[in-house]
Amino acid sequence: MAGEQSHDVGPCKRVDAAITQVFQLLGKRWTGPIVSVLTAGPAYFVDLRRAVPGISERMLSDRLTELGAAGLVVREVYEGPPLRVVYRLTDAGAALGPALTELGEWAKAYLGDGERSGGC
Repeated sequence: MAGEQSHDVGPCKRVDAAITQVFQLLGKRWTGPIVSVLTAGPAYFVDLRRAVPGISERMLSDRLTELGAAGLVVREVYEGPPLRVVYRLTDAGAALGPALTELGEWAKAYLGDGERSGGC
């Protein structure tokens, strides 16, 4: 028919189910930066809050709970005084380290400077 164009470029393409799962979890705001901070080692809640500028205590708590439920983060409580809570990556969480490093390098190369994060 007149005016119709064919865009047949091959079989129907769909996103991979595993990629969908990854981005449903890591695509949430703050989740990637939290995991990235924890790749350097365990951290106290207050240290995580300082390391991720702009995150509220409530949001940090929510994201850590989600990451724990996903099996990526473990919450360890050390009796006091004072009572201390440390968060660390599980083996599954730590396995994200190389991928996050690669994403960071890609961002530097293709997304420009962006906002520079401050020091500790």
